Amino acid sequence: MRIGFAAPVSGAWSTPENMVHVALAAERWGYDSLWTYQRVLGVPDGSRGEANRSVHDPLVTLSFLAARTTRIRLGVAVLAMPLHAPAVLAKQLTTLDVLSGGRLDVGLGNGSVDEEYTAAGVTPAKLGRRADDFLACLHAVWSGRTPVEHDGPFYRVPPAVFAPGPVQRPHPPLLLGGTSAAALRRAGRLCDGWIAGSKAAPDTIRKAVAAVRDSAEEAGRDSSALRFVCRAPVRVRARAGADRPLFTGTAEQVRSDLAGLADTGVTEIFVDPNFDPEFGSPDAPAAAHTDRVDSLLSELAPGTW
Repeated sequence: MRIGFAAPVSGAWSTPENMVHVALAAERWGYDSLWTYQRVLGVPDGSRGEANRSVHDPLVTLSFLAARTTRIRLGVAVLAMPLHAPAVLAKQLTTLDVLSGGRLDVGLGNGSVDEEYTAAGVTPAKLGRRADDFLACLHAVWSGRTPVEHDGPFYRVPPAVFAPGPVQRPHPPLLLGGTSAAALRRAGRLCDGWIAGSKAAPDTIRKAVAAVRDSAEEAGRDSSALRFVCRAPVRVRARAGADRPLFTGTAEQVRSDLAGLADTGVTEIFVDPNFDPEFGSPDAPAAAHTDRVDSLLSELAPGTW
């Protein structure tokens, strides 16, 4: 399995200085990838978790870090497709792929926050059909043809020129999130892999990976080429009881949890402290994080478990 790390994007620790510090340290420690996520709006009562109260834009953050790094891949897990126009998003992603020298990985999903749908002027109706058309539009825009064109039930691109193209051809890897049977089939048919939910149990991940592979093979695609990515929302603590949640506990216990995903079919895990309220809460003390994240980077680095 490849091992990635999350950039500071949520809460008090997500300062520009910490973003650069983590990105450069992750490169030094040999991590393969650096990840962000999208949350446009929080809710006033904070009921969706501390990490979702204050979140930076993922693509702007990755653009900032692309200029400060040289090797590490840059990913977002995930962008909510209904919040974007596919041709406009394709332009942003292409530019980021060019600026990073072809290091971009793109996670896509349907989203789940009603307030964000409303703010974007869309309804959460027919999300599956909308996702199919969104992906078809991206593929059309990135086809390399001149002119490009797409005429679907939700999105339309009139005959036009799309240039420049991305460094990665035909496009940056598209990794689909979602846990429904339809989403898993869609990932196998139309995408380059799947991203597991952060709360998924190993057995659930194992079954989902098999479903995605089956869908790819039914579509005549090479299932062995697919990528399977899992976010690990770690909370390293000095002590943890026997009933501790997955990825919560001592560094040794967390390393054991990470290693336990090896037989699920996952090809990449990324360690994400953003969902630990001691990191990702807006109320956490920002100045205290540098030493703690350095310890986390070293304790969970590739080759240590």
